[in-house]
Amino acid sequence: MALTLDQLNAATPAEALQWLDGVYEHSPWIAEQALAQRPFRSLAHLRHALAQAVRTAPQDAQLALIRAHPELAGKAMVANSLTAESTNEQSKAGLAQCTPEEFARIQKLNADYNARFGFPFILAVRGPRGAGLPRQEIIATFARRLDNHPDFERAEALRNIHRIAEIRLNDKFDAEPVLGNDVWDWQENLAQHSDPGFAEKGQLTVTYLTDAHRACAQRISHWMRDCGFDEVEVDAVGNVVGRYHPAAGAAQGKYLMTGSHYDTVRNGGKYDGRLGIFVPMACVRELHRAGKRLPFGIEVIGFAEEEGQRYKATFLGSGALIGHFNNAWLDQKDADGVTMREAMQHAGLCIDDIPKLQRDAAQYLGFIEVHIEQGPVLNELDLPLGVVTSINGGVRYIGEMIGMASHAGTTPMDRRRDAAVAVAELALYIEQRAAKDGDSVGTIGLLNVPGGSINVVPGRCQFSLDLRAPNDPQRDALARDVLDELARIAARRGMRYTLEESMRAAAAPSSPAWLHRWERAVDALGVPVFRMPSGAGHDAMKLHEIMPQAMLFVRGLNAGISHNPLESTTNNDMQLAVDAFTHVLQQLSEETPA
Repeated sequence: MALTLDQLNAATPAEALQWLDGVYEHSPWIAEQALAQRPFRSLAHLRHALAQAVRTAPQDAQLALIRAHPELAGKAMVANSLTAESTNEQSKAGLAQCTPEEFARIQKLNADYNARFGFPFILAVRGPRGAGLPRQEIIATFARRLDNHPDFERAEALRNIHRIAEIRLNDKFDAEPVLGNDVWDWQENLAQHSDPGFAEKGQLTVTYLTDAHRACAQRISHWMRDCGFDEVEVDAVGNVVGRYHPAAGAAQGKYLMTGSHYDTVRNGGKYDGRLGIFVPMACVRELHRAGKRLPFGIEVIGFAEEEGQRYKATFLGSGALIGHFNNAWLDQKDADGVTMREAMQHAGLCIDDIPKLQRDAAQYLGFIEVHIEQGPVLNELDLPLGVVTSINGGVRYIGEMIGMASHAGTTPMDRRRDAAVAVAELALYIEQRAAKDGDSVGTIGLLNVPGGSINVVPGRCQFSLDLRAPNDPQRDALARDVLDELARIAARRGMRYTLEESMRAAAAPSSPAWLHRWERAVDALGVPVFRMPSGAGHDAMKLHEIMPQAMLFVRGLNAGISHNPLESTTNNDMQLAVDAFTHVLQQLSEETPA
């Protein structure tokens, strides 16, 4: 019989400790500390309390916890002396069925890993879906993590231990993240479609209006119909739009708009954008199954283009909804010489209907978006969700520093006019200046010495600047200081430079009312409310121009990496996102006149 939270909250300390035995390998002190926080409001609350006990423990205790775990496919497995929990996990991952070659490879990795870090390699082998990782993925992860910095790897081992504990708690409480699994499965199935040249390599790339892109639109539209949406269409720019009508006789009949994009970067991840389509789809499906209508409608949109990969037309899908489709884009050509107009005609889209896509903001309550974080913050804090306070505003420049090319051997160090060193000095200043704000960021992502040679002092250096901050005044102050420092560096080093602004985007602060709805939803789940800005741009920043918006971030695995095949999140965190979205719908239902 499964354990319940009510039982755990009412149990004596000794009973509760016994019930949680085995969640963390041979480390009862973790449960003992966490139980001091009873009563737990949810299983997520319990998970967080356990993780925080580890997070606040001395490093010696953390290392002891890591070392309490067995090696993967190691001596303990061979000797059949693993704990019942570890035996179950390693068996589900098929480690007991390793070929001799795989077993030898793992033993070599175990030895190399222990020699480098001094503790065993820890991996939640049941994986983000809980069903077990393929052996080849386990071995590839093992090899990749050997290159990590020791401090980072220690933290990564602990994060994997928390995931192991989360899965073990699911087993103890018979808590299956059913909707999280469904969202996971939708994304895995959608990732089967990829553009030529990438699909053959097992890489995910879906760019605007390719065959893979159109297949994704078709599949999303079919799933929307299966979920019970009343209207489903692919619109004039390729957005997939599903509408779930409000209750009959609703006084206002307005719609809540939500969604995200389904295109990807080249060799990208499965969750960027797509998570924000499938989370609300799961919510609508549950409403439909229950035969329930709300006082407002729900419009879920899979935006056709956000990444700007095939054509230079970033946010094309969401921009069309606010009347920002630029007809000049139609004449752009892709790498194969195909114009956007030709691609749209080939896809059967009606270009003349694009102006009709513009939405009347008065017909909407607002826009909300769920998105994978695409960064390390939530992952490092062991938090599943983050409430976005603002989408950063940004400004970009393309520049060139011009000094004097000279002989690398004969030019004394104090006589040089080295353009690359001048830009490097600017990069170091940007690093220090942005850090002063706490949440500003600055990057020189392009740095090129044209015609450079190993024995020539660089006379020219081309560079880019990307400066972002949560609000426009903060962004502008950062840009002003960086440009002033650029001028000082050039003057001091006897150089000149050129600089051209290439992009400026306003910040999109979250609507206070919508931000508070997300906060209430997260708090209701029993996990801490964590507020954070978004450093990346999102479709929400386009809708922000005509209606209130707010976003919810979901923790990513592998240090939160995104735009990368390693991008991932768990079925449990996806379940929490669905639950949070459902709670927001409940709040709106209570606020909206019937």
